This record gives sequence, structure tokens and C-alpha cells, in this order.
Amino acid sequence: AAAGRALPSAGRSKWDIREEVWEHLEASGLAEFPRPVRGRIPNFKGSLQACCSLRELEVFSRAREVKVDPDKPLEGARLAALQARKTLLVPTPRLRTGLFNRIVPPPGATKEMLRRCATSQGVRDFSVPVGLDSKAQVDLVVVGSVAVSEKGWRIGKGEGYADMEYAMMVSMGAVQQDTPVVTIVHDCQVLDIAEELLGDHDLTVDYILTPTRTIQTNCKRPKPQGIMWHKASSVSSEMLGKIPILKTLRWREKQAGKDVTLQDEHPALADTSRAAISDEEVMAANPQPWAAPGSAHMGSDPINPKSQGSDTITTVYVGNLPGSLRVSQLKSALRELQVVPAALKWQGAQHRAFLDYREQGAAHRALSSLQGLSLGGNALRVELAKSQRNKG
Repeated sequence: AAAGRALPSAGRSKWDIREEVWEHLEASGLAEFPRPVRGRIPNFKGSLQACCSLRELEVFSRAREVKVDPDKPLEGARLAALQARKTLLVPTPRLRTGLFNRIVPPPGATKEMLRRCATSQGVRDFSVPVGLDSKAQVDLVVVGSVAVSEKGWRIGKGEGYADMEYAMMVSMGAVQQDTPVVTIVHDCQVLDIAEELLGDHDLTVDYILTPTRTIQTNCKRPKPQGIMWHKASSVSSEMLGKIPILKTLRWREKQAGKDVTLQDEHPALADTSRAAISDEEVMAANPQPWAAPGSAHMGSDPINPKSQGSDTITTVYVGNLPGSLRVSQLKSALRELQVVPAALKWQGAQHRAFLDYREQGAAHRALSSLQGLSLGGNALRVELAKSQRNKG
């Protein structure tokens, strides 16, 4: 069934709704690569069909610069923008290297080349970074969602990056209050969402595209007015440490006389005068991410469960590592995916490694992020270590 079944949402938290959507997409056979969809903006059967409806929107026809998120289900939207010869802006994944990149197809690009440019690899190969001083004027914003209501209330995957990207664009002057926002989802992701679940920092949407419907929400709720530094739900010290461009923007707003104090201000992250950040700041919330700096085999020794409390450690098994892979390459991938473990036990000769996490949530984020990842041509096998599975 194209529309799937309606999902209950009354009395549910945002996280309840996310879990119900992810579970339903998997159980009903609607989920598409990358799998599992849990923890992601989910890709779904019919995503390309839903993206094609973008061309029929007048706001798309008028737009010259279109910002589309990098999620897999929005690949068709990126392609539509490129085929229409519009300027395509794509946020850098997790905002690690800037705010967004501009995709510039090669001169005389064929249809096949444009399709490649629309993929995540194409974005990396054919994009140029857009700095804070750029004069970008985004005419249309396309975001992914885990769930959305016909009134325009949106729920993302829970990390706040889409809301943050929009707030940063407001601060840069790249979007206005009337810049339309479109989301593309499966029909089963459209459900009732209580307005009280929304915060001031949450982004709302004006159009919803599904494989079978185009919904204009006529949403009157104001979109975020910029970055709300003082709200814990908007910006945290941990997020500030992970996003260098956010730190730069904060420094600029402080210079302009704006109050940029964070609710959870941490002394180690309080110096906003530096645009660059160190590894220690990036991982401030996860102390001792690898072995001690002086260790000859950095990151090869796991935490001693007896000293830390074995029931507090969740271990993730990573198998099918290619024989040519070096531990530094795996650690680099973990940093890129923002799933740095408290300790890493490397067993390269056995083509495996074990990642120890102090928090179960961090371990499950690692499971989701590493699913489908290939290193050195090998698709990794990722699961909870046997000791964890035996605990249930």
C-alpha cells in the first residue's frame, strides 16, 4: 500500500514518534538503503517519485538558489535542482567543515553526470565551500524529516542539525521569514503531532511532498529568528565544540554586541575568539577517547572493566576489516561519523575491532552510523559484541 497505515501519535513524545516511524518503515518493507533507517532521516520506497513533485511547485520554478539536505531520500530533489540549472547548496554533513557547499556541475554535463553530482559522492567531488561571508540568497529550502504533520510541524532525527542550519542561514542573511521550506517523506510519515512538542528553535515546513500527495500546510507559526544561544534545547557546549563554523558565528555575534552566553556554558569551551578547535574540544563530552597520548599503540587497549564498572560499558564489534586497513584509518572514519568510542581494541590480524562506549545511546548511534559503511572495499559487519547480546 502506497500510503501505509496511519501511526498513532496522541500523548507521544518526539522520541516515541521517531521510534514508531522507523519501526513501521522497516516492518512494512518500505525502508530503503541505507539500512537500518533508525537514527537517520529515513530513505523509503517512492522517494524519487516524491522528489519529482518538486518540479511542479511554483516556488521551485521561481527559485534560483535551492538548499537541499544531504540525506539519501532527497537525492531526487538535488537532481531536480541540477537539471533545472539552479544553484544547488548542500549542507556539509554534520556541519563539520562549514555551513554548506555549492554544487557546480562540469560544463556540458550529461544527464548521467548530473545524476552523479546529486549523490553524496558527487557532492564531495563537485562542490565548493560557501563561507560565512558569501552573499548566498537561498530561495527554497528542502529538508528531510522523520515525521511531519499537515499543519507543518516537523520532527527530525533528534540531533538538531536541520534547525541549526536554518538558524545559521538566518544569521547569515541567506534566508528570510518568507523563504519556503519543503520536506519530502513517505505518506506514513505524515501524522498528527501535538504543537506543544515544538520549541522556538524547531523548523516548520510549508510544503510536504509524498509519493501520492502534495500538501500545502499554510503554517503560520514563525520560523526560527536566528540562533538562540541561551536555550539549552537550541545550542549546547558539545554542539559548539563539534561545529567550527558555529563557533566562528558565535564570535562574530558577540563582537556585534549580542548576548551569546550558553545555558550550559563550560569553561573549556568558553573562549569564542578561536575559529579553529582542537580534538580535545571536539571530544570534550567523551573524555579519554583513545589510549593515553604516550601509548605506543594508541587506542589499542580497552578500558579495564573492573576499574570502570563492566556494566557501564557497551561494546560494538566491527568485523570484515580489510587486511590492508590501518587502525588510523578506522579512527579517522569514527571521528568523521562523530561516533568516537571511549576505547578501541584493534585486532587487525583477525580483521576486527571492538569499540567501547560508556553510554548505551552512544553505542547505538555508532551501530546506526556504521551500518552500510565500506572501508578499503569491504562492507563492515557491525553489531553489539557477543557479551552485550548475551546480556540481552
